[in-house]
Amino acid sequence: MAAVDAPVATVAEVDAPRPRRAWVRKLSLWVPAGLTAFVFLACFLGPVVLPIPAPVGGNVLESSLPSFSPGHLLGTDPNGNDILSRILHGGRASLFVAVTVNLIGLALGGLLGALSAYIGGKVDTVIMRVLDVLIAFPSLVLTLAVAQSLGPSLTNTIFALAFFSIPAVARVARAATLSLRELPFMTAAELAGTPWWRMLLRHIVPNIAPQLITFSMLGMGTVIVIEGALSFLGLGIPAPNPSWGNMISEGQASLSATPDLVIWPSLALFITVLAFNLLGEALRTQWSGR
Repeated sequence: MAAVDAPVATVAEVDAPRPRRAWVRKLSLWVPAGLTAFVFLACFLGPVVLPIPAPVGGNVLESSLPSFSPGHLLGTDPNGNDILSRILHGGRASLFVAVTVNLIGLALGGLLGALSAYIGGKVDTVIMRVLDVLIAFPSLVLTLAVAQSLGPSLTNTIFALAFFSIPAVARVARAATLSLRELPFMTAAELAGTPWWRMLLRHIVPNIAPQLITFSMLGMGTVIVIEGALSFLGLGIPAPNPSWGNMISEGQASLSATPDLVIWPSLALFITVLAFNLLGEALRTQWSGR
């Protein structure tokens, strides 16, 4: 009886990446998601449920206490303010700025990008050329200039950051919409006489939402870093209101004597940005099916 030849694997089959195990994919998603949720809960609920003092108006008799002092887990600053309290309240400000800026960018930038790609023609050319001009300028430099001209405040910080987040989101939305425009279901909906606004809300937005959400997760970390830089330079959230950036700026004056004033807010900033970046990458991997 003749032996049956074993099938020969093709090059594509050999080179095809092995699918990741389900538990690894779930772990890579739920760990950063849990860390992100922990940061939000700590900053917004921590000051309410934990027995910690207010972030300002501390007792000068308890100034510059080291970490793990009784009643002050992370110590106090030279004004007697509790560092843990200031980190949690500063996290509130940073997260509020990041969420607000990204929501504005998603709403305005996503709408501009989707409309630009769907309508096309001169509308697409005008919108994208204006956005290209904005992207061509160094966003951090222009953000500093806008913040300097408007003055340091929470509202002005949000405005300055949101203004320069719109072009990037718009380009992502445009690219995602262009890939949808020629698909059969879009053509069928147009032939059925579906109005443009219904096409946008029912067919385009749900399909480009994963890309925009993933991009916004990465944008959250970027906004938090830039907000920290603005506050560090005195152009963001003004003192005595706490912000991770202005806490690092205040602590650098006595860095050699009391490094805790810089270490703790820097660590909070690092963990938060890392959590958002890992979450954004996990969402991208999850939705791409890799």
